[in-house]
Amino acid sequence: MIMLAAIFNLAHHDIYVHWGFILISLSNFLVVVAMLVLFALALLVPFVHAKKKHRSADARSSLAGERPVASPVGHDTGDGLESDTGDGLESDTGDGLWTASVRRLWLRYLPPKKMLPDSQPSYVSSWIYVFGVLTLSALAVAILSGLVLAIKGPTWWHVSSIGHFDNSLHLWSVEMFMAFMAIHLWGKFWMAAWRGGRTATWITGVLAFLVSIVEAFTGYLSQTNFDSQWIAFESKDAFNASGIGSLVNPMNFGQALMLHIVLIPLVLVAIVGVHIVMVRVRGVVHPIDALPEDRDPELDPALSRQYSSTVENAGMVSSPAESYSETWLEDTGER
Repeated sequence: MIMLAAIFNLAHHDIYVHWGFILISLSNFLVVVAMLVLFALALLVPFVHAKKKHRSADARSSLAGERPVASPVGHDTGDGLESDTGDGLESDTGDGLWTASVRRLWLRYLPPKKMLPDSQPSYVSSWIYVFGVLTLSALAVAILSGLVLAIKGPTWWHVSSIGHFDNSLHLWSVEMFMAFMAIHLWGKFWMAAWRGGRTATWITGVLAFLVSIVEAFTGYLSQTNFDSQWIAFESKDAFNASGIGSLVNPMNFGQALMLHIVLIPLVLVAIVGVHIVMVRVRGVVHPIDALPEDRDPELDPALSRQYSSTVENAGMVSSPAESYSETWLEDTGER
């Protein structure tokens, strides 16, 4: 940057070009010229990769004694889906495009039955499984009410009855969000929710709780009242003692507000989104005392292996349904 500043003096006043009623700075004029040149090049210069690909396709067709034809609309791509280009042109599916890889990976771990299930195992009919959905519902209300506060401004609720109601709605939705999340964590902890390959799901839930604490703290700093000023003044010593006082200043209202309404919510929503996807991939955890025959392998992905009741499989659980190996369940942490 120092070398560039030495070559181009960025401190001088800009030069303006004037043609009749048109007044434009020289820098903006050069940008417009560069845009026009790039636009012309994009229209005239051939795309090398596409040209090479079409030549190779024509060569393969000529060796096979066939005419190069476009792929039909709705042809099978080999992964259980049909590619519909809609314009009759050759589809690039199968040529190593990252979109096809992502689609196949998505369908492998999140088929429609997992992503949007229409049924759940019988053990989900318990109140302890409800607090996860209640946490998400409270988070949605907190985000929507917070958007209104962000649009109207941080001091709007001091002078408006509607603003005071919205601020109260935001406050109590956050209170319920933290309470429901704590109960959800308690339930999953005593249920050992990390069983069956769900360790990452548990970790993302804990991370969401920790990030929520930071989000709530910046919310206290953004109240623009005596409490927020007192909290900011008292907490600055803790930040300075931890060594991050130069990066995060609780007494800087602008910084606290932007952290509360932009950065931390993005991180929190991203972690919650990953957590939900992992729950859909692995399925909801079953109670510790749930019997194997009470669990549906399709709805409980952790139960991915089923044994038939034969003489060779000693130590099987005898039940009316097909039995499962107790040894395998213990090895995988399912029992």
